[in-house]
Amino acid sequence: MAGTGSPRYDARAGHRTGSLPGAVTKEWLDQAEAAVPHGNSQDLKSTGRSRSPLLDKDCSSTPFSVIDEFNCWRSKPELAVAVAAIKALTAVIQRSEATTMMGLEIELKTASEALKAWDETSISLSAGCDLFMRYVTRTSALEYEDIRAGKARLIERGERFGEISLKARQTISMLGQDFVRDGSRILTHGFSRVVLSILKLAASNGKHFSVVCTEGRPENTGVEMAKELFAVGVPVMLIIDSAVAYTMECIDMLLVGADGVVESGGIINMIGTYQAAMVARSMDKPVYVAAESYKFARLYPLDQKDMSPALRRVNFQLPVPDLVQVECSARDYTPPQYLTLLFTDLGILTPSAVSDELIQLYL
Repeated sequence: MAGTGSPRYDARAGHRTGSLPGAVTKEWLDQAEAAVPHGNSQDLKSTGRSRSPLLDKDCSSTPFSVIDEFNCWRSKPELAVAVAAIKALTAVIQRSEATTMMGLEIELKTASEALKAWDETSISLSAGCDLFMRYVTRTSALEYEDIRAGKARLIERGERFGEISLKARQTISMLGQDFVRDGSRILTHGFSRVVLSILKLAASNGKHFSVVCTEGRPENTGVEMAKELFAVGVPVMLIIDSAVAYTMECIDMLLVGADGVVESGGIINMIGTYQAAMVARSMDKPVYVAAESYKFARLYPLDQKDMSPALRRVNFQLPVPDLVQVECSARDYTPPQYLTLLFTDLGILTPSAVSDELIQLYL
């Protein structure tokens, strides 16, 4: 379990954003340490345990399952899938009965693989598990410590990584809201918590803007986004997905989230993102992506079919003959040339800088 450490998470200072507004220049780890209550930190060091949601539900007598723990965290509406996985893996360390650090490492790796297998189509789930393993287990001090001290150190690092990930959305919102100008009209596609957070923060800071939401069929994710924005007083218009080009001349920018950010600097997101970005760029409209660093994945798709299939049921509301083929893909790949900037908790990045960030994250 010994390693060289994880420099990207232990000290994230200075990045390639030039004079971009709102750039993050302090060490990224300070965010986590500011978010962790000191009292809980002391409890962690002294007991090597912290409470999981299952324990809070008085389930301590229930046989532990990393999938059940993950689903418990995932049920919290504001918690991203990757963060739920990070919390579940931390609980694995807490509940482990391993007597050696090697045994604990094997147990943790098995749990990580089980989570990734639970949904093989989830990019953020897989990336979150991989980054957790690299951050938490790569510390050279562990080989010199006994199981009790080593376990306590792993729990502390796991909790810290969880707090970093939880705070990612707040950091991105602070960066992204600087790009929301008074009087601007913003197009969104699909439902993204981090995009919603940016727009809510901009509105709370007194900025006056309007948002156009695509309907996001077949799950109507854009309707959900419109409801959330309307609730905080943001003027919203809903359009059908096929009206993106028709509406684009009245749009000032396209702002979307991402299921995954890949090595090329492109993104994988809800299907329709690619065509919206193409239309925007053809009309010289900026395309901004908001994505947490735990969605950075070691993938390099070459085309739309070069991805693991993620299918969904499509309801056309009218009978479809059995022999008619239906395209059921849930997401598409948007190449980097159609993107302007990415708002991340590592800073504001150009698509070309993403590969460097990925290399550093996975070192």
